[in-house]
This record gives sequence, C-alpha cells and structure tokens, in this order.
Amino acid sequence: KQWYQRRVAITAGMESGAKGCEVVVSGKLRGQRAKSMKFVDGLMIHTGEPKRQYVDTAVRHVLLRQGVLGIKVKIMLPHDPQGKVGPKKPLPDHIAIVEPKEAEVKIEQPYSTCIEKAVPEQPAQPVM
Repeated sequence: KQWYQRRVAITAGMESGAKGCEVVVSGKLRGQRAKSMKFVDGLMIHTGEPKRQYVDTAVRHVLLRQGVLGIKVKIMLPHDPQGKVGPKKPLPDHIAIVEPKEAEVKIEQPYSTCIEKAVPEQPAQPVM
C-alpha cells in the first residue's frame, strides 16, 4: 500500500507529458534509522547545458515529529518548438534524417561529351 502511494507521484508526472521523472525521498521513513528511496521513470539527463534547459528541480523539507524528511523532484521537459511547454532548442544528440528529393530528369537521347585536347603545332625546323 505504501509503495503504491509513493509511486503515484512518478506516474502523475509522466502522464502530464514529461519525458522523465525522478523523486528522491530521504530521512526517517520508517523506524529510527534514516533511509533514502529513489523512484525513476523515463529519460533523465544529468549533465551539461541541456540539463539547465530541460530539467526542472524542486527541493522541499518536511518537518515531522521524528525528524526532517527531504523530498527532491526532477522533471525532464519535452522539446517544444513553440517554447510554451518545454525548451525550443532540441537536444544536441537528436538526429533528424531527411530523405533526398527525387527530381525527374528526362533524357531523350543518351549523349556523351568528348573533349579533344588540341595539340599545339610545333614550328617547322629549317632544313640545311
């Protein structure tokens, strides 16, 4: 039952259109000893400039009777060309394959071009 309640946050984030979601809950979850639980779903980038553009991060501290409970949530936004839901700039490892255009060229008669090299005439040698 408790696993289901903790997993709901991940599924709600993924259903709202995120590419990836990560939730880390740490502190005195059950018992006296502190633990850390991590729930991950989808794609998540961790380094570089795209992380600053694509990943939204939130950290909250919950004060309980036993101690402090920390919650970190990371959501990776999808690419949006208009820039309303996510960043306009695509990921650097995204490759778009474009098919070449087929142009119709009609050749009625086959032909070939022959370029003859003109040999310069040498001046005649005087006969002695």
